[in-house]
Amino acid sequence: MRLSRIKKRRILRFLAIMGPGIITASVDQDAGGITTYSLAGAQFGYGLLWSLLFITIALGIVQEMGSRMGVVTGKGLAELIRERFGVRITVGVMVVLVLANLANTVSEFAGVAASLELFGWSRYATVPLAALLVGWLVVKGTYRLVERIFLGASLFYAVYLVSAFLAGPNWPTVLRQTIRPTFHIERDYLTMFITLVGTTIAPWMQFYIQASIVDKGVRRQEYGYVKLDVWIGSIVASAVAFFIIVACGATLNAHGVRIETAEQAAMAIEPFAGQYATLLFALGLLNASIFSAAIVPLSTAYAVCEGLGWHTGINRTFREAPGFFSIYLSIVGAGALLILWPKAPLITIMYLSQTLNGILLPAVLVFMLLLINDRKIMGAQVNSPVYNLIAWGTAFLMVVLTLLLLVTSII
Repeated sequence: MRLSRIKKRRILRFLAIMGPGIITASVDQDAGGITTYSLAGAQFGYGLLWSLLFITIALGIVQEMGSRMGVVTGKGLAELIRERFGVRITVGVMVVLVLANLANTVSEFAGVAASLELFGWSRYATVPLAALLVGWLVVKGTYRLVERIFLGASLFYAVYLVSAFLAGPNWPTVLRQTIRPTFHIERDYLTMFITLVGTTIAPWMQFYIQASIVDKGVRRQEYGYVKLDVWIGSIVASAVAFFIIVACGATLNAHGVRIETAEQAAMAIEPFAGQYATLLFALGLLNASIFSAAIVPLSTAYAVCEGLGWHTGINRTFREAPGFFSIYLSIVGAGALLILWPKAPLITIMYLSQTLNGILLPAVLVFMLLLINDRKIMGAQVNSPVYNLIAWGTAFLMVVLTLLLLVTSII
């Protein structure tokens, strides 16, 4: 009986703590991520499913380090970079981050516009409404309310599981391709593999998860729950990617259909999986786009204000943290306006976001590893030798893959 009460208390405690890890990993399944997974399934069928195991481990390790630093230091990543490496380096990092996140926000509102245009709704009505919704939510909401809404949005990704089953894949073949690596030294295959990895760990994610841990006020003795939250988030994010690839592999690849965007994937699977699969795919894209259009600007506001030493926090009022909310609303507003500008070079903007992410990610990973191994900052909570080996290896591989992605994008 007593053991049952202890288990119940632990479950309730985890439910109270969970959020940052699941939300951060889920947001990475944004319009760009869904497009990448759709293209992977359409072009290569199930041939890249095996890579998701590595992606899950890489994402979990990097996010765990960020959450650990947040719990131990009570400070965000940008603040630690400023204190450890100086203002000049921090300003350089923030400039690239702001530009990259603005371009990422534009791509999220592009996803909102595209998903609702599938139902005949004009972007000139839907994009402003989406911008007002995410702006009002963060400015007027509390951290607890905002987190609950974001967790609810994370659950909505289950629509891709249903879409995959409606597509009717050959599940023994799916399982075989998932556990058996089939690497090919071909330009298109290599580029897609690099893109899958590169789209999973974005620079803004590392700033957001650490800042949200601090904003939530998680204590050191609760870190075990945070770590579980991070790994659940990483597994769920990879599961979303898995089912999108399966849905498109079973329909588009099997019938030789070529696509370039996620909304094209949503329309193209209808003849093979039915109108309900198309509807769910489009609603998933809409959910992901609005979700990310709220989080990416929020991560920008956290990072810039931490770097400048300004007050941050959703629980604060506009008067208490004017810089924080002004930066957030500016990124949201600019991202929405660029989508409404008829001659906006959207392809160039989206390309620029990937380029800037590629430039920034290697530096962010190195900063994180230097900080988390500094005993003056982390005390006894530095990485263990084994964990360091895995973490540095993951960081090195991510740096190499990101640089390769950058080079292949330019070429």
